[in-house]
Amino acid sequence: MKLHDLTETFQSIFNTDQTPRAFFAPGRINLIGEHTDYNGGHVFPAAISFGTYAVAARRSDNKIRFYSINFKDIGIVECELSNLDYNKAHHWANFPKGMLQYFQKEGYTLSTGFDLLIYGNIPNGAGLSSSASIELVTGVMLEKLYHLNVDRIRMIQIGQLVENNYIGVNTGIMDQFAIGKAKEDHAILLDCQTLAHQYAPLDLQNHVIMIINTNKRRELAESKYNERRKQCEQALLDLQTELSINSLGDLTPEAFEKNKHLIQNAVNQKRAKHAVYENHRTLEAFDKLKQHDLRSFGQLMNHSHLSLQHDYEVTGVELDTIVEAAWKQEGVLGARMTGAGFGGCALAIVHQDHLVGFQQNIKQSYYEKIGYYPTFYIATIGAGAKEMTSEGVF
Repeated sequence: MKLHDLTETFQSIFNTDQTPRAFFAPGRINLIGEHTDYNGGHVFPAAISFGTYAVAARRSDNKIRFYSINFKDIGIVECELSNLDYNKAHHWANFPKGMLQYFQKEGYTLSTGFDLLIYGNIPNGAGLSSSASIELVTGVMLEKLYHLNVDRIRMIQIGQLVENNYIGVNTGIMDQFAIGKAKEDHAILLDCQTLAHQYAPLDLQNHVIMIINTNKRRELAESKYNERRKQCEQALLDLQTELSINSLGDLTPEAFEKNKHLIQNAVNQKRAKHAVYENHRTLEAFDKLKQHDLRSFGQLMNHSHLSLQHDYEVTGVELDTIVEAAWKQEGVLGARMTGAGFGGCALAIVHQDHLVGFQQNIKQSYYEKIGYYPTFYIATIGAGAKEMTSEGVF
């Protein structure tokens, strides 16, 4: 598909000859640092070339019309600028509606409505952050279309507020931050407590980052995510009876081992162990990448998956089958699940000379155990949310 095709579709759907402006926000992968963001630790995400495209034009009235090529059966969703409350029947359109409502709460003036067409090529349900991608593409669209001056960090925070308070999913800030502040060919080390961040060049040395989609929708992820979050919060409360800490991210592995007896529940202790050790692994991984030590980076990815499998228990048979098969393949430096878990995607760092054999072998072993095939994508590491100024093919 080309940008020109989206413009023509926009004009056809909304029955207008207006030429809309075009915007893009990527999806994201998290190289390492899983379930650390809401525990006050570090994450290490990067933006990918898949994402959400938006074409939009202002109207002369207060009506807003939404249409998604991905959900054609829903048709055009309409609302007024004066009524932006969550409406279950509006399905995907609640994400841009939430951004609109929160922009208004922040004091930004949106003087008229608009028509908005969305197209996303992030695989649905893959855990590559399509919701945050929609939020940030909406934020950039509002900023440019209405000539607003929006601090990018604040836009990222608004996206998280929408996710937490409007949509009702208690996520951390990683997804929106990675999508809003990404840099081409770089990963971001983000301190989720302070939002301090550093970029590391992603020098893959004849390797590629392969995304492997389990093709299992993440039905359990939301409820289990909230459960894990509560378990970590309880573990933190137990530790705070004797320790002056604000989050699990404040603990080193050594301090955790010394004080883990304070955590009353054995399961909560395992959850906290993952959060503490994963945060430490993420900081180490950043250093290894800066040193261009890709082999050690890959080993840390493997350790991350094992911790997510045994201590945090969020992998599931599909992800474990892919990752454990990947570890056995020639040319693989490391592999792990990425995202919330219970389906979605895994990542592997694979030498480009072994890509064909890697895909064939993973496909076969996955099919034999699960009964259907995974899907493979090579991750191109791209920039953050922006207005599109030239033709592109996507």
